[in-house]
Amino acid sequence: MASLLSLFLSLIFFISSLSARISPSSLSSSQSPPSLRKTGNQLIKEFNLHPNLEVNIFKSNVHSSNNELKVSESSLVEKRLSFPVHGDSGAIVADLAHHAGYFRLQHTIDARMFYFFFESRKAKADPVVIWLTGGPGCGSELALFYENGPFKLSNNLSLIWNDYGWDKVSNIMFVDQPTGSGFSYSSSDQDIRHDEQGVSNDLYNFLQAFFKAHPAYINNDFYITGESYAGHYIPAFAARVNQGNKNKEGIHINLKGFGIGNGLTNPGIQYQAYTDYALANNMISKSDYNQINQILPTCEQAIKQCGTSTDTCQSAYSFCQQIFEDILSLTDNINYYDIRKKCEGSLCYDFSNVEKFLGKSSVKAALGVPSNVDFVSCSDMVYRAMLNDWMKNLEVEIPALLEDNIQLLVYAGEYDLICNWLGNSRWVHAMSWSGQKDFNAASNVSFLVDGKEAGILKNHGPLTFIKVHNAGHMVPMDQPRASLKMLELWTTGKLNPPKKGAASPL
Repeated sequence: MASLLSLFLSLIFFISSLSARISPSSLSSSQSPPSLRKTGNQLIKEFNLHPNLEVNIFKSNVHSSNNELKVSESSLVEKRLSFPVHGDSGAIVADLAHHAGYFRLQHTIDARMFYFFFESRKAKADPVVIWLTGGPGCGSELALFYENGPFKLSNNLSLIWNDYGWDKVSNIMFVDQPTGSGFSYSSSDQDIRHDEQGVSNDLYNFLQAFFKAHPAYINNDFYITGESYAGHYIPAFAARVNQGNKNKEGIHINLKGFGIGNGLTNPGIQYQAYTDYALANNMISKSDYNQINQILPTCEQAIKQCGTSTDTCQSAYSFCQQIFEDILSLTDNINYYDIRKKCEGSLCYDFSNVEKFLGKSSVKAALGVPSNVDFVSCSDMVYRAMLNDWMKNLEVEIPALLEDNIQLLVYAGEYDLICNWLGNSRWVHAMSWSGQKDFNAASNVSFLVDGKEAGILKNHGPLTFIKVHNAGHMVPMDQPRASLKMLELWTTGKLNPPKKGAASPL
């Protein structure tokens, strides 16, 4: 009884004081973690997003009129889009095609995955790129309309060509995943995913169906990209594609590389970098730094336990997330996606137009979305379902891919706190693979765009890291020209500079 009382009192003290510390040895799956201020719903509202549903799960009698897609068993059905878009596309392809569709996911009860596919404005032989938005649980349309898609949304909800859309140099698809996010839906909550195995299998099955429906693209180079929580999705998905190719499971997918932007990949290293980044950017004092760092041993131990026992992973999330929240509590409402900015009240960005646009019945009809399927911009239920996955280390999937000479690009905007460049740089340098020593010894060089330094680049063999200047969490939004040039050079093998000269240290 005395030991239980002591544990309870120590937990209360931890929650109420920045300097509190719980002994790592006391951590167990039954121990109550500290309550966090920022829930999934609060994070969603900071983007001025207000989805009507927590998740797209409803009874299977989704009615469809004749002009809506009928998704049969194990099939992919899509529509060709004909949205009016203002401005000049700059396309040199005579018959530029845009598509949207659903794939009935195999090995699920009733899941339908929604996607967009935009042919390259330059050449159909350009690489095929898939973009995965993070969250977890946010629809890909956030990136499509605010970052690197073919067009952007104006304030009157009309579409304008994006001069720096990634479709200028690639055939790009945006996928709503995991099931329940965006326009993807199911009639069973058993189709909600809880780990990377389920997520990557669904994406692999989707790719098989996509290339079967679009055989003209099978031989194109294929790249996986995304940001934020996609730092988890992407390594697992790349490993799944590579495994499928080696096992000759279906259509061979010409995987050439995978790129992670401001991602969460190795929490054990990245959470340790929070206080170092905050101190270096004058967000906290040295005294604050020392106090918050007292949480680190508990966080580190919790992450280790999560690696061997999923039962402790949500506790690990709560303990480690306390580091991030304690930093935020010491700032003046800073925008943790871009520390140059402040949030206005609870609003850090205004992405509300995407919900207004995709909520219009005429838009849903054009996309082939069933009339009673809502656009769930970010799903709190999907977010919560993935909490056991959050603290998993997905870097472990990467060395085998590098050894197979599959290219990895890790890039990070320098002003992002939540998935900051420092933590990303540290896990990249700490990763054990045959080229680790040479990568760590490589010089930092300038990443040049139009003759100006847009970032600091380091490369050896298949591994490249870029710290992007003047950008926060969403690099394609903050530095659209630089991100497009980065993609073009990377996918054509021209990103890595000659071995001469050095830039400032990372």
